[in-house]
Amino acid sequence: MVTFLQQLRVDWPTTSKRVATEALRTRALADLSPSCDRGTLPPGALGRVCLKEVVEERGHRAGYDPNLTNCLVTEDLLTVLAELQEAVQHWHEDTSQGLAAASDAGTSSCTVVHVVNCEDEFQQQKLDLLWWKLDDQAPLIQKHLVCGPVKVSSSPGTLTAPEYYELRHAQVCKASALKHGKDIVQEPAWTDIFGVLSVATIKFEMLSTAPQSQLLLALTDGSISTKGTKSGTFVMYNCARLATLFESYKHSMEQGLYPTFPPVSSLDFSLLHDEGEWLLLFNSVLPFPDLLNQTAALACTAPGRHVTTRTEMVCKFLVQLSMDFSSYYNRVHILGEPQPHLFGQMFARLQLLQAVREVLHTGLALLGLPPLSHI
Repeated sequence: MVTFLQQLRVDWPTTSKRVATEALRTRALADLSPSCDRGTLPPGALGRVCLKEVVEERGHRAGYDPNLTNCLVTEDLLTVLAELQEAVQHWHEDTSQGLAAASDAGTSSCTVVHVVNCEDEFQQQKLDLLWWKLDDQAPLIQKHLVCGPVKVSSSPGTLTAPEYYELRHAQVCKASALKHGKDIVQEPAWTDIFGVLSVATIKFEMLSTAPQSQLLLALTDGSISTKGTKSGTFVMYNCARLATLFESYKHSMEQGLYPTFPPVSSLDFSLLHDEGEWLLLFNSVLPFPDLLNQTAALACTAPGRHVTTRTEMVCKFLVQLSMDFSSYYNRVHILGEPQPHLFGQMFARLQLLQAVREVLHTGLALLGLPPLSHI
């Protein structure tokens, strides 16, 4: 799974292969229930720790399963806890102010989000509480993002995450070869582009469904196309079209065909009277700040254990933006004839599309995707 996340360019906390568990083991042995009969414990188990008192002491009843009473402490569980400790330590080291400032701020400055599937939520809550029980420096804020199951439609076998990535990557290469010719697959300049398109395809496919809902993957390559209006490839294609548009204007300006871009205050936006222009403005540019307020941050300060994310809102917004832009771009000639009486409308349109481009780039950044300049 770590390899899959790295392929998706996700900055996921990692730890060394071997982590020290001696301190946690010592603390666990000291806190084991005295009535625990060691002879009844399964192999590898050290004993049981009462978690109910941790919930009561911390005052965090909301969101915890009421059946959380005791936890069986095993060697594997201590290893997982040690990995969490190391990940938090790395977070402190990576902060711009360094360890000293981080230690001054205390563990409250760090928020841990446990991303867990619905089947393992109960066990993850145990791990959360056990961390508090055995580590005085455990982060004060721990939240749980519960994700639904991922299934593959019409597939009797199993598919690993790396195999899924390789499948989508092969489909992206195939679709690009059909569009531009088979030779581009061998060109080094296209290697990074194929990688970004593969990541975009997977992220839009997975994040277009609410995280807590079941995700059903269709493995066919029918949607891997720049014309498939619901795919990440389509969004990236229109991102590249915007880049090409502004590059064309810059090139023409350098040749003396167009003047330099005037100050925004001098533009006459009343020249924007096409319906597609108003769709872009009122459906995309103006509502975007509200979308950011709803989706850009986890509600980690809200009461309770659980957090919700609205990744599907970001994906749907970017797809709709791309559809509106594509329709407008295919119908309206943005860079008109180099005639002075046409420059006013051209610059107003370019300014609008500059705002559209900034919205698109920011939305892609929320999903961890870089903009493409050409496809």
